[in-house]
Amino acid sequence: MPFFTISKTILRSLFGRPATLMYPAVPREYVEGSRGHIEIAVESCSFCSLCQRKCPTEALSVDRETKIWKIDRLRCIACNFCAEACPKKCLSMATGYSPAVTSPGETEEHHA
Repeated sequence: MPFFTISKTILRSLFGRPATLMYPAVPREYVEGSRGHIEIAVESCSFCSLCQRKCPTEALSVDRETKIWKIDRLRCIACNFCAEACPKKCLSMATGYSPAVTSPGETEEHHA
């Protein structure tokens, strides 16, 4: 009896649709309201550092003097607290995945 059970699974795998999406060839479609990563419109940022203070994982770093905004993508949990706290509304949650990070502590910098 186990032979027939496994045969059914093998035939379904051979002649059925693939179980996974064909990611590189067919981009994923994101549902409405899905969270992906934080994006900044650095041109409108006032560098007030409210986003840095609201971040529960301390993934953001804002330097007012040099006008540099940094994010550590490995620490960010996409909670949206920083975007909600931003008075200029220059932070937003984008659908899709964030850019690849190759090492811990690597930050993405944005200059004004």
